[in-house]
Amino acid sequence: MSNTIYIGYYFKVKPVQPATEILIAELGYAGFESFVENEDGVTAYIQKEEWRSDILEDIQILKSEEFKINYTFEEIEQTNWNEAWEKNFNPIVVDGKCAVRAPFHEKFNTEYDIVIEPKMSFGTGHHETTHMMIQQILKNDFTNKSVLDMGCGTGVLAILAEIKGAKPIDAVDYDNWCYLNSLENVERNNCKCITVIEGDASVLENKKYDVILANINRNILLQDMQAYATSLNKNGMLFLSGFYTEDIAVIKNECEKYLLKFEEKLERNHWVSLKFIN
Repeated sequence: MSNTIYIGYYFKVKPVQPATEILIAELGYAGFESFVENEDGVTAYIQKEEWRSDILEDIQILKSEEFKINYTFEEIEQTNWNEAWEKNFNPIVVDGKCAVRAPFHEKFNTEYDIVIEPKMSFGTGHHETTHMMIQQILKNDFTNKSVLDMGCGTGVLAILAEIKGAKPIDAVDYDNWCYLNSLENVERNNCKCITVIEGDASVLENKKYDVILANINRNILLQDMQAYATSLNKNGMLFLSGFYTEDIAVIKNECEKYLLKFEEKLERNHWVSLKFIN
């Protein structure tokens, strides 16, 4: 197993909003990949190999006189992740239909109930992008559709797709920790139709899907769009997230190169999810 180490930043923000939303957006651009909001502000995580000592230098809101923002940070090894997560992770309910919770939370009376032990993987529903991708799955028909969850993180999207009737499903992530965590969560939710694969877009060769879910950063989406388009069946659905409102034009342009037709946009705190049809 790769020994991924994360840096956790604990921000206390006054007033909490809208400063926390702005802070998360700026941190996302700086390379932070996971956020947990709380009543005092937000906790943000970045892989140590992506971190540098001046990582906050360009975070403009920290220089604003309108808000008071204090922070501390520490290294978090994988072995300490569960403890760190349990201190910060509250369950969520998306659109009153889908609960995403940890094993130590009480079960919700919702149509869909997903239990995630996130460890260091990205994707609990708390971040805007995962939240919107869950909304996309809830809004669309997945019955008997073949699905790719690209950059699966915890496997939460693949799990919900199976619960909604999709089969077969491939859940792909290049990060070994995400791969192992997705295997655990697939088993934890008694899923039978999900194959978890460790790798990148190169594993898609000669594979075809009715639905592709890709919640990844903008640059990877642009890099791999041709692979997604080639792997999408006729009349298939492509759901994208992991980027901001100002990135919509470049994402649309890249999709149009491969004759993918824009159909719908979701937006949440400057983050965006787009739906395309082949």
